Amino acid sequence: MPAAQIGDRVLLLSKQGRRFFVDLRRGDRFHTHKGIIEHDAMIGAPYGKPVITHLNEVYYLMRPSIHDELMALKRVTQIIYPKEIGQILLQLDMRPGRRVIEAGTGSGALTMALANAVSPDGAVYSYETRPEMLKVARRNVERADLSAGVEFVERDIAQGFLHHDVDALFLDVREPWDYIPQAVEALADGGHLGVLVPTTNQIVILLQELDRGPFIAIQVLETLLRYYKPVPGRLRPEDTMVGHTGYLLFARKVGKRPEPTDDPARKTAPDINSRPLEDLS
Repeated sequence: MPAAQIGDRVLLLSKQGRRFFVDLRRGDRFHTHKGIIEHDAMIGAPYGKPVITHLNEVYYLMRPSIHDELMALKRVTQIIYPKEIGQILLQLDMRPGRRVIEAGTGSGALTMALANAVSPDGAVYSYETRPEMLKVARRNVERADLSAGVEFVERDIAQGFLHHDVDALFLDVREPWDYIPQAVEALADGGHLGVLVPTTNQIVILLQELDRGPFIAIQVLETLLRYYKPVPGRLRPEDTMVGHTGYLLFARKVGKRPEPTDDPARKTAPDINSRPLEDLS
């Protein structure tokens, strides 16, 4: 049975869903508004075990999920929400061993989710022009122990990507249509393109640009999320919901489109519909 060890990052979860993250160190104490928990009481304890504060408040010792890490992320910009991340991971076909580019990095939420999906032998190449954002993202990815498969690149993608023949590429930038040629150069044929933008007029411009490129199977979608109060006697929606947070666009890159042919054989081929029925027997 897995147990918490010194140096592990663990989650203390209350029955009501309150969450606290703790980095376990011998002899330390964790203070909450509901009392104190000794780190030594958690070190060596199996995950799922209840731990009790000195005020008799019960928490449960858990291994943090990637969703837990994302929701607790330190952010200096708006992050991509988990409701979009789920679609992104599926639509980009993220699985172990995949190589994927993202631009830009932001606070590193999508970086973490991509790294988690492609590990242990895949790679995430995260491009960002702002060094202060890269610093935050690096710290967030390291805290979640996902940095092994991530390469951060401080670079203006207008100059092109340094990585090529990748399986997927995701653009989360202000004017993504400006970087479609660079994306085409970086993506392998058959690869997946994903884009996130906040407004419909951006989608229209993007569609016009993609129509001139080697892309098929274009999809535009929006995800809405509504939680329910988990009370058996009065199950109903929560008073607020996570509504519009952006539009997602996905497409597949194909090889060079065939040029129109001037083959004389095509022009002189007989039209079977114009021949007498007896000639077709």
